[in-house]
Amino acid sequence: MTVVEHLSELRRRLMISIVAVAIAGVICYIFALDIISFFLDFYRDATDGDENAFIFTGPLDAFITRLKVATYGAIVLALPVWLWELWRFITPGLNPREKRYAIPFVISSLALFAVGAGVALLTLPAALDFLLNVGGSEVQPLLTADKFIGLVSIMIIAFGFAFEFPVILVFLLIAHVLTTEQLRRWRRWAIILIFVFAAVITPSQDPYSLFFMAVPMYLFYELSIVIGKVLKR
Repeated sequence: MTVVEHLSELRRRLMISIVAVAIAGVICYIFALDIISFFLDFYRDATDGDENAFIFTGPLDAFITRLKVATYGAIVLALPVWLWELWRFITPGLNPREKRYAIPFVISSLALFAVGAGVALLTLPAALDFLLNVGGSEVQPLLTADKFIGLVSIMIIAFGFAFEFPVILVFLLIAHVLTTEQLRRWRRWAIILIFVFAAVITPSQDPYSLFFMAVPMYLFYELSIVIGKVLKR
């Protein structure tokens, strides 16, 4: 394919992905109130209050919150489409043996993202307890909906994408960009970089989120070495 053909293909893939995100956004906007109610339960549990609710300080805040829910939800809901489009864009540069990994790539990416999102939700109560009480009993938490939803949504997306780490490593191994020998030699540096990455990418900046992101990522690193050995056979 020529450069122009590559750009045309990229535009087509992007347009399909954008349409998928837009449709998913409409769906998430319709169910935004249910999603907000779901997140509100975590806030109530963290503050030990049955009557606690989010507040907003401006006339547009409630609408912006609903748009945030729709935007973040659309990214997650449209994940199967734009992952497939990403793979289809990469496929022309691969040989027939490598192209057969298309379905496993998409399925494993979706599964790992779901696991990452699940870990984020499991970590959320401890993270909220730390964040809401770190200031002491003299500070009363009254959170605005948009900031809380933004934090939780970014946390879920961050964990989801962080758990894609083994897919990226295995893809680089399949494409012969990396070797299992290199991964073994880089173990010590990998541990340091993984913890630095987790410290930077976790939006809550609490120790629980850092630990529950960094440890699985390192385990995925070791798993990628094992998978790389199996694929070489």
